[in-house]
Amino acid sequence: MGGRASATPTVMLPVRERHLAPTRAAPRPPDPRPAFRGYGRRSFAVRRRRSSLCCESCLQRTRGAAPGPLRCRPGDPRVTAAEEVPGESDRDRTGAVRDAADMDTSPSYRFDDLSALCINCTLKPSPQLSHTQGLVDKSRAVMDAHGVTTDEIRAVDHDLAPGVYPDMTEHGFSTDEWPALYERVMAADILVLAGPIWLGDNSSVTKKVIERLYSCSGMLNSAGQYAYYGRVGGCLITGNEDGVKHCAMNVLYSLQHLGYTIPPQADAGWIGPAGPGPSYLDPGSGGPENDFTNHNTTFMTWNLMHLAALLKRSGGIPAHGNQRSQWDAGCRFDAPNPEHR
Repeated sequence: MGGRASATPTVMLPVRERHLAPTRAAPRPPDPRPAFRGYGRRSFAVRRRRSSLCCESCLQRTRGAAPGPLRCRPGDPRVTAAEEVPGESDRDRTGAVRDAADMDTSPSYRFDDLSALCINCTLKPSPQLSHTQGLVDKSRAVMDAHGVTTDEIRAVDHDLAPGVYPDMTEHGFSTDEWPALYERVMAADILVLAGPIWLGDNSSVTKKVIERLYSCSGMLNSAGQYAYYGRVGGCLITGNEDGVKHCAMNVLYSLQHLGYTIPPQADAGWIGPAGPGPSYLDPGSGGPENDFTNHNTTFMTWNLMHLAALLKRSGGIPAHGNQRSQWDAGCRFDAPNPEHR
């Protein structure tokens, strides 16, 4: 009663801090991505050197058996020989790099169980020169070098009736070759649509092929999914002015809408400078030598093969929540029912 107040003032913590008990952070789940090794000068050089050992040509250069920088084109027929080169192992020279033979036989790089179809949507019938064909050949060379069974269709050589039904002879046309071509489409794990640019857009043949693909998109596979599920798609575009990305955007959207799976960077193309000029295969165009086009074409092709292999060996897209047959039967896969809101 009536005692003196303490000379030492009491420090009151904010309510938020007083009520927070020290807690230990929950452990993070392991990151499935490769560990980051830093961007130091040495680590970057080592990573670049290791990542360059993608074929026998690079391996020979590492062992000193061939001149030149560690730079090649994966899948180039000129660098696919797999002969053993005498000398110290590449592991002694670069650390944890595998032999080229190991890379070729690793299950991650086996594609001999895949098939691919390239549809050239040029306006030129055979045997006229197709500049689009030049770019298709580069992509096929990579696939062929790694065991993919490749097929090709020049759409303009076939009597494809316009329309959005599987067989247009049932809708007023006397002939329609699409049903036969559709069997080749369905036999392929990889579909590449390739075509030219006209007036900044895809050719009329490209549009017709996409319409005919759409005509069969309502069919179902054995799991009740849309028929194109489990397949991958990409596109190649050529022109001599502009429109590559616009055309690729249209093609890739269409393919995914029909049920194809699209890998990263699934398009490549070549255009010359603005205004009229040489086309891809014309002398002096620089098209076949263009590093940007070649790198995009190579990356697209490898990504198509990688994703197609993943899908094929895992049984395709999981069949749950995406089965039209089940939806039609009344299953709603936990979708909210507006009637109960």
